[in-house]
Amino acid sequence: MKRLKITIISMTLATTAIAQGVMDVHSHLITPEFASSLEKEGRLMDEGFPLPKYDVYNHLKWMDEAGVETSVLTLAAPQPTSAQTVRQTNEAAARIKKEHPERFMFCAALPLPDVSKAIEEAKYALDVLKADGIKLATNVDGQYLGAPELDTLFSVLNERKAVVILHPHRPEPVNKQVMQQTPLAMQEYLSETTRAVSNMISRNVLARYNNIKVIVPHCGAYLPLAIPRMKSLTPVMQANKMVGEIDYEANLRTLYYDLAGAHSPEVIRMLLTITTPDHLLYGSDYPYVAPQVLTQSLARMKDYLSKEPDLAPFKEMILWKNAKWLLGQTGEKPSAATATANMIVRIAEIEVFPQYLEEYLAFANEVDRLSIEREPGVICLYPMQSAEDSCQIRILEIYASEEAYQQHLKTPHFLKYKQGTLHMVKDLKLPTMKPLDQETMKLIFKKRDK
Repeated sequence: MKRLKITIISMTLATTAIAQGVMDVHSHLITPEFASSLEKEGRLMDEGFPLPKYDVYNHLKWMDEAGVETSVLTLAAPQPTSAQTVRQTNEAAARIKKEHPERFMFCAALPLPDVSKAIEEAKYALDVLKADGIKLATNVDGQYLGAPELDTLFSVLNERKAVVILHPHRPEPVNKQVMQQTPLAMQEYLSETTRAVSNMISRNVLARYNNIKVIVPHCGAYLPLAIPRMKSLTPVMQANKMVGEIDYEANLRTLYYDLAGAHSPEVIRMLLTITTPDHLLYGSDYPYVAPQVLTQSLARMKDYLSKEPDLAPFKEMILWKNAKWLLGQTGEKPSAATATANMIVRIAEIEVFPQYLEEYLAFANEVDRLSIEREPGVICLYPMQSAEDSCQIRILEIYASEEAYQQHLKTPHFLKYKQGTLHMVKDLKLPTMKPLDQETMKLIFKKRDK
């Protein structure tokens, strides 16, 4: 009777969810077998907080109320020590997917640190259970992602072009005082995720196995701070033969980021200093957060993604389009650049007084660099000099929308450029251009994305 009741509720409410199309890449399955195994081992409080209860029908009810079309299930922390428990959880997830094929997907857990058993389970999960990807803990018993002994596993996942969802676990070894005052989820999870991803980058794991796409949880943890620091220190470390070559761009291209946790416009903008809008995904962290809180959080995200001019072009990408492409639900890779209908395109025609040319170029290069780095709505600022007359400057400008352009004009770096160069400019023309064929621009950006 309970199953029938929930099915009817799901059928009547699902229309809203499917219409909105939100895809949640961060939700957890907690089976009775998993909870029982942790209880027997005395590990129920390993992460510093109790396991929540999980019920698939309650999950569906929340999805329908919040407007979530599909959720991707993964095993919660901590990592089971039993390969049998891992197998039971994966098979339970496969059953849920089979019973609700339009509503659930899953990424299978692996029985690490035993690499051979993990490879066996990965093949079984992907080939037999038809898992949509693999879930990996940041570490299991001190075996961190990036460890050389995991290369054979990553080779198998690379052959299958697997999607891998990461999740932080209790760091090992760990001083008990680390979690004496706060549960791991409050801060240490962010450190743990950053530690594991940085470790993989430092060994070029993601660059070497670049068919794997990795989803980093919790708004990228501390990576927006860690990556620039790593990049800046790498030359010094290499000069002292302390690190080898690190291909940051190739590693970072494989990383995607879910927005579970404390998302905000500011957090998204910070993430966009190390990635692009097509690598951002919605995540809820169900059932670790109360359903009503998750519903309010998603509504707030939809609201600011609609209202913030620099983020509005990416709303649908973040909420569902990116995830659907990543997990094979659609064949066309989403790109904000291909949404050309609202773009502003112009070629600024500038003549600079000769005595100010070098100073002007320094200002122009700085504002162009900062605008591209910090403003998602600025798609292109490309300055050029005439070969015949170096004082003749042309700048190709492309903005995602009128709102993005107006936002650009208010930024500190643009105002600095404007105030600092006004007296240097002899003549200025700002004609707004219109493409002869809108479809051609779409093709240009699609070609760039490949």
